[in-house]
Amino acid sequence: MTDTAISLTSVKKSHFKRIGLMGRAGKKSIITTLNELIHLLTQWGLDIAIDTNTASIDGIHIGGRDDHIKIVPRGRMGEYCDLVMVVGGDGSILQASTVLAGTGVPVLGVNRGRLGFLADINPERLAVELSEVFAGEYHIDERFLLKMQILGSDDNGHMQVFHESYALNDVVLHAGKSVHTIDFKLQIDDIDVYRQHADGLIVATPTGSTAYSLSAGGPIIHPNLDAICLAPMHPHTLSSRPIVVAGTSKITINIHKDNRTQPMVSSDGEASVPLDNNQTLLITKHDKSLILLHPLDVDFYQACRTKLNWSLYTEEFSLKDE
Repeated sequence: MTDTAISLTSVKKSHFKRIGLMGRAGKKSIITTLNELIHLLTQWGLDIAIDTNTASIDGIHIGGRDDHIKIVPRGRMGEYCDLVMVVGGDGSILQASTVLAGTGVPVLGVNRGRLGFLADINPERLAVELSEVFAGEYHIDERFLLKMQILGSDDNGHMQVFHESYALNDVVLHAGKSVHTIDFKLQIDDIDVYRQHADGLIVATPTGSTAYSLSAGGPIIHPNLDAICLAPMHPHTLSSRPIVVAGTSKITINIHKDNRTQPMVSSDGEASVPLDNNQTLLITKHDKSLILLHPLDVDFYQACRTKLNWSLYTEEFSLKDE
């Protein structure tokens, strides 16, 4: 039986009938895979929703659209889809998380990135691996996000939110283009933790523990844990180490009055915003989570072995007995 025949059988059994497609410009391979998905899903008779950003990428072949293909605003993808496929790397899924968190719509990643801890589908085996997903051979993984707020007083002395954003990976306090360290104070649940001189601080979810936080010496945290990691960046002391706190923690950061540089804050690597001495950076768990969908043969430890080159198979060593 051909791959197409196997896939068609799976599609008929699947409860995923309206498929969303998201990707971003920049790589020819992403455009190629998006076009393959459009062709494949159309061949299978599934309804397709493509967000406006993706549909506008030069080279995307939507053809003569009919009732089976809709172009919708990115922020409304959750209203039109049973499942959203994101083509790219983890960065593409981070972007998708801001609009799909809390919608209950699962996200399936097709890996066209570098590491791809979140994107599991092999683009060279689209028909086969998608047919397995449509046949119900997958597991669900719920990931929480962080909410970042910059708080301060307005002209009348009333507290207000000057900036708010969300992060699936991390919120990063950094010194921007300056070569000076940042002088800041950290509180957790309104309890003083330390005053620190460092290049910054990475506040990461378990999802983000394998990203920037890992490069800063932070621990790898299993995604099932309800925990947040705080990893200092080049602290000006040998005794400062990453700490892991409860996911329900309220993390408060204030810039000390003696600080000499302009601190910046970024969520998931997006455009940074300034944090002034008279403002407070508040980081808490977001009340909405993102649902990821993984094939059955993909698990967190397998991803670590593959992406981080743990326990490479050699003639002398194998995870399985011969």
